[in-house]
Amino acid sequence: MTLTFDQSIYRNLLAEVAPVAIETEEEYERVLKVVEQLTFKKNRTTEEQALHKLLVILVEAYETQNYPMDQSLPHEILQHIMEASDTRQADLVGIIGSSGVVSEVVNGKRSISKAQAKALADYFKVSPSLFI
Repeated sequence: MTLTFDQSIYRNLLAEVAPVAIETEEEYERVLKVVEQLTFKKNRTTEEQALHKLLVILVEAYETQNYPMDQSLPHEILQHIMEASDTRQADLVGIIGSSGVVSEVVNGKRSISKAQAKALADYFKVSPSLFI
C-alpha cells in the first residue's frame, strides 16, 4: 500500500508551523517543541513525516552551529531517548533481548549490535546510526 501525499494537508501544516531557518534560541525552542510532539506521535501521516524531516534538518543545522559537542556514546543516546519517551528497560525486553541483555545494553556494559540498533530504530522511529 502506497500512502499518498496530500499537498493541501502539507501546506496547512506548513502554515501552522511556519518553519524558517532557525536564528534565535526562541525559534529553536519553538521548533524543537513541534519536533518532539511529532517524534513521539503514534501513526504519523505522510505529511507529518515530511514536516518532521524538514524540522529535524533545521534543528540539526542550528545545533551544529550553536552547540558543537563531543559524540555521545550509543548507550547514552539510548538512555536519553528512553527518558524522553518514558520508556522503561522492561519495555525493551523482547525487542533487543532478555532483561539481562537490555540492562547491559542500557548501562553500556554491552555494545549495541547492528540487529539491536535496527530494532531500537524501528521501535523509537529514529535512525539506526544513533546506536552504532
